[in-house]
Amino acid sequence: MSKVFVIPDVHLKPWIFDKAEELISRAKYDAIVCLGDMVDDWNQEINLGLYAETFDALVEFIKRHPNFLLCYGNHDLSYLWRTHESGYSEYARQTVLDGLSKLEKNLPAESIAFIHRMDNVLFSHAGLSEAFVSHFFPAFDGSIDKLLERINAFRREEMWRDDSPIWVRPQNGRIEMFSNGFLQVVGHTPVRKTDFFRNILTVDNFSTYCDGTPIGDQRFIWVDTVAKEWGFADGDGNPEKLPDPRLDVRNYKVGDYVKFKVRWHDTQKEEILKGTIQVIDRYPGGYAEIDILSGDTIYKHFPLKDVISFGEL
Repeated sequence: MSKVFVIPDVHLKPWIFDKAEELISRAKYDAIVCLGDMVDDWNQEINLGLYAETFDALVEFIKRHPNFLLCYGNHDLSYLWRTHESGYSEYARQTVLDGLSKLEKNLPAESIAFIHRMDNVLFSHAGLSEAFVSHFFPAFDGSIDKLLERINAFRREEMWRDDSPIWVRPQNGRIEMFSNGFLQVVGHTPVRKTDFFRNILTVDNFSTYCDGTPIGDQRFIWVDTVAKEWGFADGDGNPEKLPDPRLDVRNYKVGDYVKFKVRWHDTQKEEILKGTIQVIDRYPGGYAEIDILSGDTIYKHFPLKDVISFGEL
């Protein structure tokens, strides 16, 4: 396996498959992975026609692309398990169950799972967290395929929890995700554009605000499952460059050791100092700065671009 086309959360957008089809026709892909949440959207609880149309579009798409894999999302499973949550529609339940049944008839059983592994990449709706693995597999011996086989056999009792592969939200940087050398590709948490953070690639950029306005840029990506690289399907075919970890505030913790550059404006002189982070400030729009204790002096409002290196004490 190598190049995989990714379809993020659908949420009753049958046209998403037409848009994907157009891009897929331009390049060769070894597989197509959908990250789930086919159903539910703002104020569509009684629009049964849209629920049915979405499943019909997906079934037709699968017939044209038998190399299709599906990761169930929390919204899909809420109907299978009759577990109410935001967006759940009792009116649409039978329509959803009929649609899911159609998918199961058109896909091999192994093509539907909570988590799919291809080479060095894990695909799931929300992501595999360290807390989830530690809770259910405290004696995990490193056998990833055995681990995933057991997780994919779980039911509601194990999966309907905040740290599970259908619910976890690691994007704020406060949740440690399972790594073991794997890149994880997830949806579930809406983003304005594809977000890479540590070993997590978040692609839920087709979701909308309650008035229907798109949250994200609605761009599809591809993933090279061997090289753990990714790029935009409407791009030039080259992988995106990895972001500089020093510029992402989610990589910092209070107490981290840092080397930083002080700029003395009166003399245009620069000095390299070291210290520990005391405060991390986050602002809307992504701007962030840190306060650093160096010796007996606190340096306030340092931009991340002035940090040379950081890590644990």
